[in-house]
Amino acid sequence: MTGEGAGRIGVVGLGLVGGSLARLLAARGADVVATDVDAGTRADARAVGLRVADDLAGLCAADPEVVVLAVPLRAVRATAAELAPLLAGGDATVTDVGSVKGPVRAAVVAAGLGDRYVGAHPMAGTEHSGFGASDAALLDAAPWAVTVAEPGAAAPDEPRRLAQVLRLVTGPLAGTAAVVTDDRHDEAAALVSHVPHVLATQLLNAVAGAPVRDLALGLAAGSFRDGTRVALTDPTRTEAMVTENAAWVAPALRKVVRDLEVVIGALETNGALHEVFHAADDVRELRAGGRPRPAGPEEGLPVGDGWTAGVVDALVARCTAGAVVVGVDDGTVRVRAPR
Repeated sequence: MTGEGAGRIGVVGLGLVGGSLARLLAARGADVVATDVDAGTRADARAVGLRVADDLAGLCAADPEVVVLAVPLRAVRATAAELAPLLAGGDATVTDVGSVKGPVRAAVVAAGLGDRYVGAHPMAGTEHSGFGASDAALLDAAPWAVTVAEPGAAAPDEPRRLAQVLRLVTGPLAGTAAVVTDDRHDEAAALVSHVPHVLATQLLNAVAGAPVRDLALGLAAGSFRDGTRVALTDPTRTEAMVTENAAWVAPALRKVVRDLEVVIGALETNGALHEVFHAADDVRELRAGGRPRPAGPEEGLPVGDGWTAGVVDALVARCTAGAVVVGVDDGTVRVRAPR
């Protein structure tokens, strides 16, 4: 898999994800230029052979076809505002790698970039941060969520720009893409990413405040390690992720609290817990041994004479039901259904 035909890609921000993205694109032969606000990070990226601009103006002067915002969530609004006038004379598509999509779209819309924007989120990461932790392998063949505006709110050029982002994800990045709306992404990400971060943090907090903390840590083995791994993430980054997605994280946590109250009540009254521990048996079977979700049949979705709102709607419907885009060919989007 090479970067041929992907066009020039600009990566803004060279932390864990942005650095991994730039490294993978460069390794695949894609034309990539990157930048970061930190001079030391820029120097480190140049030292490994990446093409690095000194600032946003230098990156935009390279005339990228796609600009990827890989800055911290709380820096998106300011970065988008700075980027907008620099892109005014061109046709670059703007995407991102943020773990929350609704607030990012609001920020790029406020900056005047809403008609250029297609959201994206690679479902891959580690508890580490910074360019030094980045690795091309992190995003190689990763699953991505690619998001579009809610029905009735899409820019006229959204289908074409969506096609650009899908070609990038399924081409040089060798990934798959679930095309969904921002809200559906944020609801799903709350369940499989943001709530787990909160629970892992709280488990770490529980041990940190316990009278037997040192004994417990000395006895801790695999279950504690696995249950708290993501709590080792930079807490500032986790806090930003959770608060930016508060509308979906809060109700999911309330359900967790209600379910835990059921467990507590049963333990205090010698009640039955069989249903609690077997409610997710079907999911447990799918996840056992870390096996990926079984792949179903692949089908081609024709795009006719070009990408249209109808094609976008069809992809959203399929992907919301569990399908993923696996490739974009001339006149066809290849979609794999879940089994």
